[in-house]
Amino acid sequence: MNKFLISLNIIGSIACIGLATKFIALPFIGTKIYKEDYKTLMFLCDNVMQNHLIAKNKVNVDKSNESIKQLQAAEVGLLSCNDYDTMRKKLISWGLTENDLSQIGIEALEEKASDVRTFVRTHEIKY
Repeated sequence: MNKFLISLNIIGSIACIGLATKFIALPFIGTKIYKEDYKTLMFLCDNVMQNHLIAKNKVNVDKSNESIKQLQAAEVGLLSCNDYDTMRKKLISWGLTENDLSQIGIEALEEKASDVRTFVRTHEIKY
């Protein structure tokens, strides 16, 4: 009976260690390793999608060769969203949740928003 209880304790301990690894350690490690890459890819994909929408709307209004070329270039740019999607799936496999990824995305937008405002302010035409 004593050996049986010891075996159950060992199995229980191993299960606790496994669960802690899966739900605490792996998401933490995945975040530390890939967080900055994910932020960059998310922001890049967001910008590419905006550029694509702008180019698509421009073609709807003006079907010139130039606007069509801009749309085609924007469509090629959408390939970078594949890298973002791949990274997103990798982080989910590391145990991060949709909420975790949303939080990282918000951080990226907050960090990059000041960069974008500075860029626009620097290059903006003053009237």
